[in-house]
Amino acid sequence: MSDQISFDDFLKVDVRVGRVVEAEDFPEARKPAYKMKIDFGPDIGIKKTSAQITRHYTPETLVGKLVMAVVNFPPRQIGPVMSEVLTLGVPDEDGEVVLLTPDKDVPVGGRLY
Repeated sequence: MSDQISFDDFLKVDVRVGRVVEAEDFPEARKPAYKMKIDFGPDIGIKKTSAQITRHYTPETLVGKLVMAVVNFPPRQIGPVMSEVLTLGVPDEDGEVVLLTPDKDVPVGGRLY
């Protein structure tokens, strides 16, 4: 378990729901990955990212999928892609990423609380 943080520290992390609008192979990545564009609604807009999620997903299954992502980290250069958000997931029994998704259809841009 990690060190305890205050509730105010938790509130600093802005986790929002977005809908994947584009997904494609990312052949320049060191490990198999996809490049994605995720729509977080009118206040945040469409953001770019990459994710090593090729074990359980294809570009076709990602488009239209709701995902959770941290939207207030600074952009990070990953090869030729400037990643603007961190898409969230948890490991399966083999350590492969399974995306965190709402279990109901919810509006994009909604904040985790």
